[in-house]
Amino acid sequence: MTRRRKMVERVTTLMSQPEHIRNIGIVAHIDHGKTTLSDNLLAGAGMISEEIAGKACWMDSDEEEQARGITIDSSNVSMVHEYGGEEFLINMIDTPGHVDFGGDVTRAMRAVDGAVVLVDAVEGTMPQTETVLRQALKEGVRPVLFVNKVDRLINELQVDEMEMQIRLGKVIDKVNKLIKGMNEEAYKNGWKLDAAEGTVAFGSALYNWAISIPYMKKSGVSFKDVYDCCKAGDMKTLAKSSPLCQVVLDMVVNHLPDPLDAQKRRVPIIWQHGDQSTTEGQSMLNCDPEGPACLMVTDISFDPHAGEVATGRLFSGTLRRGSELYVMGTAKRVNRLTQVGIFMGAERIEVESLNAGNIAAVTGLKDAIVGSTVSTMMEMQTFEDLKHYSEPVMTVAVEAKNMKDLPKLVTVLRQVGKEDPTVLVNINEETGEHLISGMGELHLEIITHRIHRDKGVEIVTTPPIVVYRETITSTAGPVEGKSPNRHNRFYLEFEPLPDDVVQKIKDGDISMNLPALERRDALLEAGFDKDEAKSLVAIEATNMFFDMTKGIQYLNETMELVLEGWREALAGGPLADEQVQNVKIRLVDVKLHEDAIHRGPAQVIPAVRGAVKGGLLMAGDSLLEPMQIIQITVPQDHMGAATAQIQGRRGQVFDMKSEGDTITVVGKAPVAELFGFAGDVRSATEGRAMWSTEFAGFETVPAGMLKEVVKEIRKRKGLKEQIPEPADYLA
Repeated sequence: MTRRRKMVERVTTLMSQPEHIRNIGIVAHIDHGKTTLSDNLLAGAGMISEEIAGKACWMDSDEEEQARGITIDSSNVSMVHEYGGEEFLINMIDTPGHVDFGGDVTRAMRAVDGAVVLVDAVEGTMPQTETVLRQALKEGVRPVLFVNKVDRLINELQVDEMEMQIRLGKVIDKVNKLIKGMNEEAYKNGWKLDAAEGTVAFGSALYNWAISIPYMKKSGVSFKDVYDCCKAGDMKTLAKSSPLCQVVLDMVVNHLPDPLDAQKRRVPIIWQHGDQSTTEGQSMLNCDPEGPACLMVTDISFDPHAGEVATGRLFSGTLRRGSELYVMGTAKRVNRLTQVGIFMGAERIEVESLNAGNIAAVTGLKDAIVGSTVSTMMEMQTFEDLKHYSEPVMTVAVEAKNMKDLPKLVTVLRQVGKEDPTVLVNINEETGEHLISGMGELHLEIITHRIHRDKGVEIVTTPPIVVYRETITSTAGPVEGKSPNRHNRFYLEFEPLPDDVVQKIKDGDISMNLPALERRDALLEAGFDKDEAKSLVAIEATNMFFDMTKGIQYLNETMELVLEGWREALAGGPLADEQVQNVKIRLVDVKLHEDAIHRGPAQVIPAVRGAVKGGLLMAGDSLLEPMQIIQITVPQDHMGAATAQIQGRRGQVFDMKSEGDTITVVGKAPVAELFGFAGDVRSATEGRAMWSTEFAGFETVPAGMLKEVVKEIRKRKGLKEQIPEPADYLA
């Protein structure tokens, strides 16, 4: 106990010295050794015993994580490392590697300034390595590289000393190529990884040793010694003479930025629309503990005793118990902090106060959700939204096993949606259906299991189903929508949005948060004409609504209702009641009744909703299905089985790379065909395949299958099996 108390004291002393703080994330592809590395760093810092490090998976505190042997939630820990006679505080986040939990990586990258990227020396860079690197670079997070499992290269692949160094060099080159491709400017400004400079370390997290060129000079351990010790199976000598935690944390302290340095570079990236000359702008750039508190919430968890715990990065100001904060974008209610603390793995340690540059865990922020901007000021420009790389592609319906649990289930589902923003929870009051959409089979399995285990609600779930989208293939209009009383008419035109515009909306280059002039310029640059550029009224998901009318009386006061009808129609398209995307709608003419009573919500909303649904059908409404990129690595004699697995699932193979006696097959297939894929691949390749999947966007369902798929969805949703006609909506 005394050891831990001493650790907490050292941590709290260093918290107010930003130049001695390093906020880092550990990122990698699944099974490349992140949690094992984290364990050893903790052992080195004296937080867990060295005997159990690497096997304890201390950061995987959830029993589900321990049972499955994978990280599901990011977990934070603070520890102290001594370097050059000074102490440094390392706030570390261990992130998941499984593609289904990629959202956790995005959120963690907002909180940290540097990332230790792990790559398996045998497998090399994998799809998820690319994704996590891209997430880090987009958030302005500086990477260093740790090449793990070097012992496997020597003992399993039996390479000689020369070949070992060539292979390690290849890994570094590949990661550098990725960094250069994703952010050439950063690459040229010193972010290129270089073993000679000390931004790369090699080692084995499992056996607790590592080497880097600067540390070799200190310890005298050379590549030859590493090779000889691995060959002889003598890992203990290596771990004593070149301990992993010293090498990696020295690299972190030396090459990753402190908050003072990092925030000058990161604030303009993550607070693009803020004015840096304001008080809050200046105090965030300078990481000023005296300025107004500016906190970005990156995670929300539930503590059975304290309630909702919000974790986030504090960019300026100081937090104390009782601090009064406001959550931007909600009613201007005061949220009073009841506790301020930091995370030590699964435990939360309370502290008196917490300065800018730290990762805080606070209770009392009732209005906050993940991604909220929180400040002591009532008005502040919000931070950029967190952008997730994949979208929910699978859904399960959930119902309470016992009717008496129904009200509790609704509360629990809302909590789940708050804890994990990559989960979409749809509670339909009319049909009583509760839907949870997630990133994949595993993601949904874990969420539903936790509802039962942590929240104590017994539930029944349906088998997972695929999430589709609707879009149009051609133009239509003007389509006339009449209100039920026939006194109001709306005329709409429809056309598909070009792919490049859709991408700009997703990247946030075109958004309603931009100032009007900036938004108009962005639209002109994207190829819209001048009239359209100044008439954009709303963006919903990847759909746009333009008001092209001129001088129509009463339209201003009715516009909110028009948009309400438009949003309702987009939430469930006419074909299969799925979300609509990539559609541009122009309002070209309106006839309104002069009496306000005759143009209320009951008249306007159904008129617009009917016109949108009818117009979508006239513009060739079609379904989009989610796709995934699949990468399967197999021995050469199983290549046929691997390609057959992709092709037999309506997939296509577009690349094959051979290295040594293994072949990597890269292809793409629809998510709908990938149920049970794991078992089939194992049995087809005698369990010798390694594979990974990655979200690849939505693509049109083949015309020959469209009717059948639509009928199936309509039947499942309890809609009439017959596909509606435009006339059904345009009465």
